[in-house]
Amino acid sequence: MANQIQAAIPRDPLERGRFTDGNTTFQVRASSAVAPDSFQVSADGNCADIVLIVSGLNSGRLHATWGPEWRTFAPDWKVWVEDAAFKVFYTGRSIANRPNPGRPSPDRPYPGGAVRF
Repeated sequence: MANQIQAAIPRDPLERGRFTDGNTTFQVRASSAVAPDSFQVSADGNCADIVLIVSGLNSGRLHATWGPEWRTFAPDWKVWVEDAAFKVFYTGRSIANRPNPGRPSPDRPYPGGAVRF
């Protein structure tokens, strides 16, 4: 299915895998090959398009930092991306499918769209 997390054959030792929400493919990369303290998620294979950085893996003091284009996305979509990224980082295995695959959804507004407070 198109919106499952897919284990990828790593191209380099830092790449942990990829997943998709039906609209965008995300790549998960570790900060180092041995005992990484963080990982980053980028969009559509473009390492410059940082979606999310999760740091504090070794200390247990986790901190998520969202890329500027992704901060305005719906909170439930962001939670799903965090869960999917952790799953790929640690296991490379899939989690439950994202609802409404491939269709625009009110839970995933595009950056610059209306923001609810």
